[in-house]
Amino acid sequence: MNFEDQLKMLIFYHLEEHVSARHMLQVLEQDDFARENIAPQDGIKKSSFSEAINTRGLEQFKIVFEKLSQKAAGILPDRHPELGDLVALDGSMIDATLSMYWADYRKGSKKAKIHLGFDLNHGIPSKIFFTNGNGAERPFVGPVTSAGQTAVGDRGYQEHALFDDLQANGKYFVIRIRASTTKTVIHENEIKPDSIVFFDAEVLLGTEANKKQSQKPVRLVGYHVNGVDYWIATNRRDLTSEQIAEVYKLRWNIENFFAWWKRHLRVYHLIARSQYGLMVQIFAGLITYLLLAIHCHNNYGEPVTIKRVRELRIQIQNELRMGNETTDSQISKEQEHQRLHART
Repeated sequence: MNFEDQLKMLIFYHLEEHVSARHMLQVLEQDDFARENIAPQDGIKKSSFSEAINTRGLEQFKIVFEKLSQKAAGILPDRHPELGDLVALDGSMIDATLSMYWADYRKGSKKAKIHLGFDLNHGIPSKIFFTNGNGAERPFVGPVTSAGQTAVGDRGYQEHALFDDLQANGKYFVIRIRASTTKTVIHENEIKPDSIVFFDAEVLLGTEANKKQSQKPVRLVGYHVNGVDYWIATNRRDLTSEQIAEVYKLRWNIENFFAWWKRHLRVYHLIARSQYGLMVQIFAGLITYLLLAIHCHNNYGEPVTIKRVRELRIQIQNELRMGNETTDSQISKEQEHQRLHART
């Protein structure tokens, strides 16, 4: 089994919603179409598949993901060009078994965590890192974003030293902070009448006494939506306060991605127990999503939807049935030929 075989099998696994590796391997062994088009030429046994997932291909999967993400960004439309290059940040827990000793979380519970950068302009995952369940999220803001990009995050990413560091490295941020955070106002900006925005000012965050005050001023925007006050720290001074609110609202797209991805591609239905195998499977799930994003755009001019995924699954199933019917027909003709030969 080479890398291309491994890649095709894992994409097939996620796309077809197989309930287990054993289920997929049975299809690859017994279904003529899958055996001819997906499985390795000489077939694949469970032990060989397990060995490959847990020890082979990780670096190649990572490269394919990164290259495919770049390609997709060049194909898919930029939905928010006026807001700049936006990258949402979030972490997601993966339930692990107790035998996955490396996935530390708490006594009697094992979890792994992925830290994802999500390209909000094109609606696709862009970068990913892995830790055990206790892994902190803030250290990944820097690695996930590049100079000139804007990191968009929730209150879990509030850290005043981080804000200073991002500004020093030419990076931007739009991050929600706790309402109780101490704010030292340097000067206030004008607010439009009848706007959802009630606060817009240059401030220092935190208190100097406990040495947790930001060293560089940040812009703080406060706005009110559906009975909730949002406080957003940013260094995007080129946008209006209403646009800052719009940028933060877009952060929910990463939440929607996680929900859709988990539900419809079974990416958290683990077929490996090692950290290596988990990373291989997650990269395969991301690659599958990127391929779907390109497919839906090129063929329908739409983002990924379950409707289009179902259509693709039905098409595959039709091809599976056609392959089986063709084989059955060939077998029947061969049997008839043998009977005629016996009579003569």
